[in-house]
Amino acid sequence: MRSVVFARVLLGLLFVAAGVLHFVFTPAYLRVMPSFLPYPRELVYLSGAAEIAGGLGVLLPGVRRSAGWGLILLLIAVFPANIQMASASLQKHGLSTASILLLLRLPLQFALIAWVDHVTRPPKPG
Repeated sequence: MRSVVFARVLLGLLFVAAGVLHFVFTPAYLRVMPSFLPYPRELVYLSGAAEIAGGLGVLLPGVRRSAGWGLILLLIAVFPANIQMASASLQKHGLSTASILLLLRLPLQFALIAWVDHVTRPPKPG
């Protein structure tokens, strides 16, 4: 039980920090925004606010599961931006260390989804 609490707090703080970065380093997020999406700055701010809200929600028992579903949907929604970032890096730098790290980030998205699901699931009775 303690390990789930630790994992939950760590995840919550990770999402809050990631969300704050959207407001601090907005230009970096704008560079990886897929060009087909309208209102890129607003979407960067919206996704940052959603990460902050989801991270805080993970810490609150009354909204934990809803926050978890919201974060899972967010992770799925931003996946195209992660693909765009890796693709742009490959085109610009070839198979550089940065490109490799960005490619490795893609499966990490699925690990994050599993982590969110695990720590926001209601405890099994008994």
